[in-house]
Amino acid sequence: MSQLNTSTIAILSGAASVVVGLVAFALSWNLWALWGGPMPGAQVLLFPGNLSLVYVWHPLFTEEVNFWPKLALQMFGQFTLVASVVAVATKAIRRWRSA
Repeated sequence: MSQLNTSTIAILSGAASVVVGLVAFALSWNLWALWGGPMPGAQVLLFPGNLSLVYVWHPLFTEEVNFWPKLALQMFGQFTLVASVVAVATKAIRRWRSA
């Protein structure tokens, strides 16, 4: 793992979080009737995307946004927040190990 750049690890982690988020969202959306509500754990898996929707995108777009643009904004936030946190954590761990 030490051969990979910090940015590579962050981008791969962000992409993985988008895939996990899309799968969780699709399962939650399509199996709503089976579970009688959202999929258990979907809010945890989609937390970074939901955080960006509430605190970044909602103040910018006060009007109701259609489904597909909102899903794209959520996944963009999911990628950005996870990649940023992983990049900072990776950089900190590498500095800690080298010291």
